[in-house]
Order: sequence, then C-alpha cells, then structure tokens
Amino acid sequence: MKVFHSLDSIGQINNPVLTIGTFDGVHLGHQKILKKLVEQAKNINGESVLLTFYPHPRMVLYPENHGLQLIQTQEEKLASLEKTGLDNVVILPFSKEFSRISAWDFVRDILINAFNIHTLVIGYDHQFGKNREGNINYLKDMSHSFDFNLVEISAKEINDVNISSTKIRKSLQNGKIEVASSFLGRPFLISGTVIKGDGLGKTIGYPTANIDINDDTKLIPDHGVYGVEVQGLSGKHFGLMNIGIRPSIQKKENELRIEVYIFDMNDNIYGKRLKICLIKKIRSEMKFDSLDLLKKQITNDEIAFRDYITEHTPC
Repeated sequence: MKVFHSLDSIGQINNPVLTIGTFDGVHLGHQKILKKLVEQAKNINGESVLLTFYPHPRMVLYPENHGLQLIQTQEEKLASLEKTGLDNVVILPFSKEFSRISAWDFVRDILINAFNIHTLVIGYDHQFGKNREGNINYLKDMSHSFDFNLVEISAKEINDVNISSTKIRKSLQNGKIEVASSFLGRPFLISGTVIKGDGLGKTIGYPTANIDINDDTKLIPDHGVYGVEVQGLSGKHFGLMNIGIRPSIQKKENELRIEVYIFDMNDNIYGKRLKICLIKKIRSEMKFDSLDLLKKQITNDEIAFRDYITEHTPC
C-alpha cells in the first residue's frame, strides 16, 4: 500500500477507483466497503484509492470544542488499512482554506485533474465543498460532465457503518472490550512509547511500563485492569494493563496513567514503541488500604488472565 501526503506526490495511478472518508477504526463495516472498492479496481485492472484528511476536519473547524474521541490514531489506522488490500491512501492536509474549496473546484481540481478517476464510490449522504454544497445528486451530474462512473453506497451500508462506530465507542467507554473487538474484527489496540514512571511497581514485584500515547483524540477505555498482548518486543508477551488514576498510590490527583505489567519481562524497554492489544477486562479500578493488598490482587489478576489465555487464542 502506497501512502501519499500531497496531491503533487501522487504520480500516475491506473484507472483509480476512489472513495472518500475518515474510516476511523477500520471496523467490519468499513472493511466491507473497502473490500468492494478493491474488487472493483481489480475488475478493471485499476487501483483502489482512499482519499482522507489530516488533521480531522473537526479539529480545524472547531479547535476549542471538537469533542473527538477516535478509535484509532493515524498510525494505527494506516496499519489497519494496509491489511484491507488497498493500493493507495492519500492523506490531504486539512485547513480552513481547504474547507472553503467549492464543490465544483473539488471535483475538477482534485477528482479529475489530480486523480483522473475512473470510478467514485461514495455514500448516499456524502456532502462536500464549501458550505457542504456538494452531494450525491451533484456528483451524478458531474459524473456525466466529466465522464466518470459513480457507485452509490446504500443507506443500509452507511447506517451499518455508523451503528458499528457508535457501538464500538460506547463499548470502550463502558469497558466492554470483547464487544468492541467483535465489531472491529480484531482486538482494540493502544499504541505508545514507554516512558519513565515513578518505579513503584518494581518495589512490590510488579514492574510496569508507563505508556505515553501522545494523542489527545485517542479514545481511552473505561478505567480498570485489562488482560493484554504486548507487541513490539522479541517474542510473544502477555500482561496486565491498568488504565486509571491509581487511587491506592496516586501522587497527582486524578492524573490518568496507562501502565502495563508484562509477564516474564525484565528487560529495559524505555523508549520502545509498543502496540498493546486489549483482550479482556479483568476488573474495575479499585482502591486498596495497603500495598500488600494491592500486590495480592495483582497476583490474583495475573493468575486469572494466565488461565484465560491457556484456553483462548488472543491477538
């Protein structure tokens, strides 16, 4: 899969079959649409293209109150898109200036002059251009004027996508990881860099890796302890992730921490980039009256999750 970050860098794309969207989560509903896109491109000896934007348009248009909680970071999304068989992803920089482009200019300058599209695959409710003046009926007219094929994604397919996205977000917010993963078609993922913490876990025999996500728009699941698989290290590693404010030992009030205790791991991994698959919620976050009680609970959590992974196939 080729990834482009500007129109100038694209070059020649053979018979482009193109769709437009954010595709946050790249869940099963998205995958169904992208599979059709890839198949249509193959049928005409063409190439599939996803045109998307970064930053997310709402971050630019409503910087103070965009309210975004995205299922994936940009890095995570691109990794998921690559698995769909897409040939090309074009990520255009979104700005206030870009938002003022008319529907006519978008079709002529981008879809035709930049891509020379063969086929546009688009939702029945898609709107674009300044003041959202372009829609499916406008595109039908343009397809005749500029001689490209238009494939409309039905209301049912779009509604299925929207319902799936909503269910995934609500499931994550409620800590229902397995429900979210079933709609995603894979385990929910958190990726980040290991940074130094306060080292308290090591003193009770459970050293943890503190994870810095460095993305304020990433949706973080409900506070609690989760059984996880850690990717990015040599070999296969499982562990326990705590998401929350650590009420038993917090030093800064209500400071959110994401920490992973990795089973059978004693290496120095500061600075490592990890991908962490959340497999199962073990319990909600709890406050303990002593570190001994906390340690005992972590031991029980570890036993419970080790038993679980002997009977299930995680990531």
